[in-house]
Amino acid sequence: MITFRSDATADIMMFDDVAKRMMAILGKDDTERGIVTVEQLPDAIARLKAAIAEDHARHAGEQEQPKTEEVPGGGQRAYVGLAQRIVPLLEMFECSLKAGKPIVWGV
Repeated sequence: MITFRSDATADIMMFDDVAKRMMAILGKDDTERGIVTVEQLPDAIARLKAAIAEDHARHAGEQEQPKTEEVPGGGQRAYVGLAQRIVPLLEMFECSLKAGKPIVWGV
C-alpha cells in the first residue's frame, strides 16, 4: 500500500499497482517516496482530469464493466475503473492547491 498525504486533506491509501499508475499519469517516478510540490499541483490536476476524460472516452458505449480484475502477482479484486480511482486523488490535489500544501507519499 502507498499512502498519499497532505496537510489539507485526509490520507488516501492505494494498492501499489494503482498508486504507481497514478504516478505515471502525474509524470512522477514510481519511487517509494515522493512529492508533488504546490507549484506542480496545477499541472498534476490537469493530468488527472485529462486521464479521467480519456478513460471515459475509451469506455463510451460499453454496456457493462468487468466485475473483477486481476491483481499483480495473482488473485482477483473487484473492478474499479481508472476514473473512479482518480477522483479521490483529484479532490486531494485540488484541496491541497487551494490550501497551498504539497502532497507526499512514502513518508
